[in-house]
Amino acid sequence: MIELVGFDADDTLWHSEPYFQDAHAQFERILGSYLDLADARVHERLLDTERRNIKLFGYGAKGMTLSLIETAIELTDATISSRDIQKLVELGKAILTHPVELLPSVREAVAEVAQRHRVVLITKGDLFHQEAKVRDSGLADLFHRIEVVSEKDTATYSRLFEEFGQVPEHFAMVGNSLRSDIEPVLALGGFGVHVPYAVTWALEAEHAADLGSPRLRVVTSMAEVPAAIAQLAG
Repeated sequence: MIELVGFDADDTLWHSEPYFQDAHAQFERILGSYLDLADARVHERLLDTERRNIKLFGYGAKGMTLSLIETAIELTDATISSRDIQKLVELGKAILTHPVELLPSVREAVAEVAQRHRVVLITKGDLFHQEAKVRDSGLADLFHRIEVVSEKDTATYSRLFEEFGQVPEHFAMVGNSLRSDIEPVLALGGFGVHVPYAVTWALEAEHAADLGSPRLRVVTSMAEVPAAIAQLAG
């Protein structure tokens, strides 16, 4: 009964979160010259800033960079040097220019699913960056459509279903994020294949997905996705 399969991109098809984690670690090392990292609760303060700024800047490296700068200015009481602010800008640029590194078996898995179903790519984040990653991944030819959205929630998926001419009951989403890839699709009556990634951004870890749903499969790698889709379709 599954006619259309959606694939997430970041940390499902290629590595992404480790680059952000590394930027956060370098951010803390820079601020360590100005304050006691433990007492300042740097990680928590940065997370609060990112959560607050998502509605303004959206997801991705550019929004993260602005949040790094804002948090640094607040925590140092505006004493951080312009040289160190420049270092924070460079952290964001490094993510934007990092080569795309596919996860194992990605192309083979997507191609196998595409033999039996229409497949689309649904990713969120900065438009320019996501388009560049799709282009550099070498996977664009596998997808019927590529959608870059600002958020992945029930409203977004409902809009996409209408544009696709697809009912959610005949749709399955494959992704690493329970919050963005699985929860809203299950809520609308669709299917999900969760492919956990080694690390998860704290804001993506917040979810209310029904892990006991019969419309959900959990696999350990992309190589297992075609079989999981076949099970759900059956």
